[in-house]
Amino acid sequence: MTDIRQQPFTLYGIKNCDTVKKARRYLDQQQIDYRFYDYRVEGLPAALLQQFIDRLGYEALLNTRGTTWRKLPQETRDAITDAASAKALMLEQPAMIKRPLLHAADGSMLLGFDESRYPTFLQETL
Repeated sequence: MTDIRQQPFTLYGIKNCDTVKKARRYLDQQQIDYRFYDYRVEGLPAALLQQFIDRLGYEALLNTRGTTWRKLPQETRDAITDAASAKALMLEQPAMIKRPLLHAADGSMLLGFDESRYPTFLQETL
């Protein structure tokens, strides 16, 4: 069996997000080897976001419950009707993306942080 600490993972998010902090703390405590990718610091390439949309769907990725969404003008929110319009908004404002997103080397992705789901995801991606 492969040692999970050798399995590469990338955790996408924004460093000051409380949920991202919880996920990072969990991974650190479990001694899981991962790379943290901060959208605000490193940017968000359109191709990477498209990969997320293709795998998870724009509806899952677009955070419509957060402060950033609530601060948008109603006409902007109403204009988000498909993957292309959601992608444009998320590229313009990466804080609109639900986080964290844990991406395994095998292409598997887990959106959000739930301490009860992380162990299973980590074991399945070995």
